[in-house]
Amino acid sequence: MLSSYSRSLTNFRLELLKSMVRAGHVVVAAGPEDDAEVKADLSKIGVEFATIPMARASLSPVRDIATFLQIRRLIKKIRPDVVVPYTMKPIVYGGIAARSAGVPGRCFLVTGLGHVFSEASLRTLKGRWIKRLCVRLYRLAMAGARTVFVYNDADRSDIIENSLVHDVSVIHRVAGSGVDVDHFAFAPAPLEKPVFLLVARLIKDKGVFEYVEAARRLKRQRPNAEFQLLGPFDPNPGAISRLQVQEWIEEGIVDYLGETKDVRPFLANCNIFVLPSYYREGIPRSILEAMAVGRAIITTDLPGCRETIEPGENGYLVMPRSADSLLSAMWPLADGLRLAAEMGRRSRELACTRFNVHSINEILIDRMGLSNHDHAGREAAGACGREADAINQQLDATRRVISWRG
Repeated sequence: MLSSYSRSLTNFRLELLKSMVRAGHVVVAAGPEDDAEVKADLSKIGVEFATIPMARASLSPVRDIATFLQIRRLIKKIRPDVVVPYTMKPIVYGGIAARSAGVPGRCFLVTGLGHVFSEASLRTLKGRWIKRLCVRLYRLAMAGARTVFVYNDADRSDIIENSLVHDVSVIHRVAGSGVDVDHFAFAPAPLEKPVFLLVARLIKDKGVFEYVEAARRLKRQRPNAEFQLLGPFDPNPGAISRLQVQEWIEEGIVDYLGETKDVRPFLANCNIFVLPSYYREGIPRSILEAMAVGRAIITTDLPGCRETIEPGENGYLVMPRSADSLLSAMWPLADGLRLAAEMGRRSRELACTRFNVHSINEILIDRMGLSNHDHAGREAAGACGREADAINQQLDATRRVISWRG
């Protein structure tokens, strides 16, 4: 399993990794950070950890080539039957490396196609050029995939529209990465005062500025309301600076809670969860966790986010990039904490019935051909060897014709 952030292996994929081990497989998980805690947690469930260099936000060809070569070296060393990458760079470079090494089973978790497919990115010439390049790389990576999992219909449509796979029957939609509803147990929502919480990486596309502006206006009329912000600073080009967050704190608008390894206490202390993201999401894990704890949800009417909402039942959908729309949804919940609590109970029901991680993992394991140790991957080894020769010839040709500038 290939990731672009080591801690995501234990935060988001731990139950899936456990399922793979229980099915009798030897599992290696790879990520860029040599995180001792991650390694220890993986070791406890019988998963080996490997470090691969990767800069998530970098557009440097030199660094990306180094990432590709390191992944290919790792794959050739351990000779896996199945490679499972998720997020953009692992999918692209892991997929190409796995093809060139002749891996018979290549299964992709498309948790979102990435910022390059967002409307904001496509507004600029550079963004459109980068998307064209990424489409070519995705095609090269996903050709011959055993299965491609998507979290929403928009990603499925983009994969088909851009011909990222030749056989659309390999595309399967699942309800996100799921949530462990036992770990994220229901907690009654507090009723003393409105407490809004946004949990996200601190980048503009997560709707942080809109959240702060809506909070600024609402706080003038409801001074007892609290607006919390939880999440790490990020190297993304659209990152929000520490100075900006400090200004909001000094203005008295938001309480910045830093970052955490365990979000549950913070979810228990709020009564309304907000994620006004216009980032190209799969299905946001932060929303699923808030739903499992039993919180009313406000999020944007965009692919990925909208899949979590039954409007008026467990929350509200708002227009992206609109502080006005966000304020209109926050206001009735600030004045109706019992309504928020009722919506939270419906969120919990949906988390248990639609987004239960164990149900989702059963589907993933089955579609990957990992339900038992004698999976079908070995039968394809001869065909994959021939494909590996072809892809290596294609890579050699690519090296001869591409020159990097800038």
